[in-house]
Amino acid sequence: MYILRNPTDRFYVGSSDDPDRRATEHNSDLGKRTFTHKNGPWELVWREPHATRAAAMAREKQIKSMKSAKWIREQLLNRR
Repeated sequence: MYILRNPTDRFYVGSSDDPDRRATEHNSDLGKRTFTHKNGPWELVWREPHATRAAAMAREKQIKSMKSAKWIREQLLNRR
């Protein structure tokens, strides 16, 4: 599970077995019409390893349910 942040301080939450590769993919070909391509460039700011893909996806869903960049900043990024 990973979190990306763009220069306007927006976040993207996703899951992958290789967060570094996914961050590179999100930043490649910025002309595409997806959210990450339109709103990049992105920086990988958080990663969490999980034993299974299902566990990573459950955590991704949990974080997305917070619907708050403030929650990500306060509960994850500032707790390091």
